[in-house]
Amino acid sequence: MNTTTVTIPPLPADWPADETAARAVQDALRTRVVRDEPGPPPGAGHVTGVDVAYDDERDVVAAAVVVLDAASLAVVEEATAVGTVAFPYVPGLLAFRELPAVLAALDALTADPGLVVCDGYGIAHPRRFGLASHLGVVTGRPTIGVAKNPFTFAHEAPEAARGSAAPLLDGTEEVGAALRTRDGVKPVFVSVGHRVDLARALAHTLHLTPRYRLPETTRKADALCRAALREATA
Repeated sequence: MNTTTVTIPPLPADWPADETAARAVQDALRTRVVRDEPGPPPGAGHVTGVDVAYDDERDVVAAAVVVLDAASLAVVEEATAVGTVAFPYVPGLLAFRELPAVLAALDALTADPGLVVCDGYGIAHPRRFGLASHLGVVTGRPTIGVAKNPFTFAHEAPEAARGSAAPLLDGTEEVGAALRTRDGVKPVFVSVGHRVDLARALAHTLHLTPRYRLPETTRKADALCRAALREATA
């Protein structure tokens, strides 16, 4: 399959340049997150994986988006975007490093992305506005976050069987769930992004993990963004 590769366009004039400005943007946008729409059903339409890779020495970022047929999980289309990192590394503000590249890659698609699955967090974020939520709000698309690690939040161990889940907690607030996608294997950490509720986010994650711990969306986008970064920095 041919992969569309684009260059990240120049940043908008109002793109935040420091932590204070970025946090102000988060505060303004996070009130728009929709948590109570069920979202598309698993196995219907398209589902798109998003992932980003960096070369910090060269200040280069590569984003990949891979559109799958949600029923068969076959690849429908893929695109990458490569360019300069847009924001310094600050925990909790990673979306400002990644969004310009992700948006450029999404804009290069001809297929409808459908549900977008981010390798990271939605509302399971200290400010309740991780990449999945930020991307969902600025595009209007349904999004979820499926992360490899729980960030700063606590959880009980889910039961050992695939499909078992335990709340991901910030104090007493449930911000997501630890979900077992393989029997006896370390869980993944699922959270609402935008326009998809948690029950549906968990169902999508299980549908996307027929063989491995991580969703097929993440596995394919991860491999593609790493390949794009290697090519860009060769």
